[in-house]
Amino acid sequence: MQQTINRGLNMVHSFDWILLKSRHIVKDRWISVRTDTCQMPNGTIVDPYYVLEYPTWVNVVALTKNQEVLLVKQYRHGLRKTILELPSGAVEVEDISPLVAAKRELLEETGYTSNNFSETGILSPNPANHTNLTHCFLATDIERVADLKLDVTEQIDVVLLPIEKLIENIDNGILLQTLHVSSLFFALKKLGKVQFS
Repeated sequence: MQQTINRGLNMVHSFDWILLKSRHIVKDRWISVRTDTCQMPNGTIVDPYYVLEYPTWVNVVALTKNQEVLLVKQYRHGLRKTILELPSGAVEVEDISPLVAAKRELLEETGYTSNNFSETGILSPNPANHTNLTHCFLATDIERVADLKLDVTEQIDVVLLPIEKLIENIDNGILLQTLHVSSLFFALKKLGKVQFS
């Protein structure tokens, strides 16, 4: 097998697959599972290839004036654990943009809001088989303005943690959700708290 080594960001070859056939085996509000038949550039047929279709997601790193990060403590059934996370959620049909969704999720899950939101990055949860993207936001000078507005399946405690304490404990698994750790990295970079030596 010959491998081409490419230094830099120049994409020399396209390895795009051709989609020959596709059908849904599960389709509902929260997830759709698709099975595809594809052809690789070298002619190899890949069948079946399972694809998970999710809505666009948003994550918010929210900071108080005192440099405390707003976290939510909630049960996650996949892990069967109660964990700390960033305020986050799916972009709903009525949300006209990921920014609107981020503001809505922050307010609903925590009762906090801000006039200072900035998008810090966009991530793919898993480009191998997820179709969606996650938009990451930083909200600064947040203030509590309302009570929580939770879905029937949500039970949430709001936790304020000094940003330095969160950074100190990141190696200890204080945030387990990969996309949330990545969102925190983007926010810290935006805040000038990431240094490379």
